[in-house]
Amino acid sequence: MSLNDTVSAERVHIAFFGMRNAGKSSVVNAVTGQSLSVVSDVKGTTTDPVKKAMELLPLGPVVIIDTPGFDDEGELGAMRVKKTKEILQKADIAVLVVDAVRGISQQDEELLSVFSERKIPYIIALNKCDLLDSSFENNENKLFISAKTGENINALKEKLAAFAKSIKNDKKIVADLIKPGDNVILVIPIDESAPKGRIILPQQQVLRELLDSGCCALCVQTSGLKAALDGLKEPPALVITDSQAFKEVSNIVPESVPLTSFSILFARYKGEYSLLMDAAKALKKLKNGDKVLISEGCTHHRQCNDIGTVKIPGWIKQYSGADPEFTFTSGGEFPEDLSEFSLIVHCGGCMLNETEMKSRLGRAAGQGVPIINYGMAIAEMNGILERATKCFTI
Repeated sequence: MSLNDTVSAERVHIAFFGMRNAGKSSVVNAVTGQSLSVVSDVKGTTTDPVKKAMELLPLGPVVIIDTPGFDDEGELGAMRVKKTKEILQKADIAVLVVDAVRGISQQDEELLSVFSERKIPYIIALNKCDLLDSSFENNENKLFISAKTGENINALKEKLAAFAKSIKNDKKIVADLIKPGDNVILVIPIDESAPKGRIILPQQQVLRELLDSGCCALCVQTSGLKAALDGLKEPPALVITDSQAFKEVSNIVPESVPLTSFSILFARYKGEYSLLMDAAKALKKLKNGDKVLISEGCTHHRQCNDIGTVKIPGWIKQYSGADPEFTFTSGGEFPEDLSEFSLIVHCGGCMLNETEMKSRLGRAAGQGVPIINYGMAIAEMNGILERATKCFTI
């Protein structure tokens, strides 16, 4: 991707829910103006969530998600419904598509209750209004539409745009910590885990925000950090490092210079910062046999010295003096029941939207399981967590 692209994790996620044959896929195709989903009169045509990142006027950059019918049946149907429920974790806006002729069913009501419980803004789109004999009336959250004739499709898009505008926030990754003209050093190790020919997403996003803020961003490898510091007339306003290099970088950067990591910046940007900080003390309390979940939001190819499956488990064992049992998840996989775990260590969540990241944090908090971010865990185990987060309170 280029630095100008809006990544999927930063786009408003709009998910279409409903019963089989309510016309969800037809409505998705009508809203997007594309044949995004397969349409058929056969019940259960949509068997897996269909996602598409796109520009949609008048909304802008969005991710559109079409889901399987919530009333699917049988063993396979139950698996499809489970996938649909997972989409609820990441939906910023929900569209409940209802067959206008049949009306709202009990299962539709159940979905509406879930939307309200999760505080997901929603619109009820009563599709197939062209088949109604009587007149109908729209209101703020209910709109009669026809995917077939196009009636009120533009009105639906306008409502979605209004919702999208209301949920956007002005949170910054790093811009609120610096000012125009500041020098900021980014420590980006190029090692066996670095992707060939590019830098990873958090580094891209931080770099772009620094440039947009009028800063001078100096990117170096760990080996070039001391020379970079010595070459500046004045100390940098901030040093941001890959968390894996925290120990070495902290030994090079003077105590007077603010220091943090990309992962910790994303803990503040995407999640509940104080909740993650509170979990740091759980690392030292781990005992032999305790279960630790290590979860990543992406599904990258595992390297021989992978940070999630190799480095962090090793560091945890060394720091705690215990021999815990580790479980690993990646991508959209995150357990509903977390009660068996004594600790969760989660990545920065750059590939997850804020809604899904906060859903995971809320699930952990609700079940009383401490959850900490990769960067915070690494900083704590190196005895520098207080230093690595001090720049947020200055």
